Amino acid sequence: MTDQDVTVRRARAEDIPGLVASSARLFAEDGGTRDATINVHWPHEHGAASFAAALEDPERLVLVVDHQGRVVGHLTGSVTEATARRLVKSATLVSMYVRPEHRRARAGAALVTEFLDWARAQGAEEAEVTAYAANTDAIRFYERGGFAPQLVTLRQALGGDKKKGQGD
Repeated sequence: MTDQDVTVRRARAEDIPGLVASSARLFAEDGGTRDATINVHWPHEHGAASFAAALEDPERLVLVVDHQGRVVGHLTGSVTEATARRLVKSATLVSMYVRPEHRRARAGAALVTEFLDWARAQGAEEAEVTAYAANTDAIRFYERGGFAPQLVTLRQALGGDKKKGQGD
């Protein structure tokens, strides 16, 4: 693939089925393999309504990677106004996926560039993205794009399998 093989553009209503399919691939490939608490069926159950709402919301961004009229990737983002707790307007890269066969076309980098340009135009002073700690490829990708670690989320399962006294 070359850069000319794919186009990054704003999503339209007719892209929703492709967005749902792209999101389902993301859930299956990333969250579904790294987090047992993720509902991998969410994109098929709720994705169409979620994408339709996002397309209508001026504080949300929905981009697609188009290859010959077919959605082969996506990015969603949002902006949050400054608050008394967080003093700057910020942009969050919520979700991003590019089919593996299109990743060498630099579609991911083009998506992030469009997201950052949009965030600046919205008046955001910072941008953030989360990635699973085990997804070292995603972390390296975002670091190459200028993102740097700021927070670490630590999680403990509270399921009934752990016996009292274990792990003390």
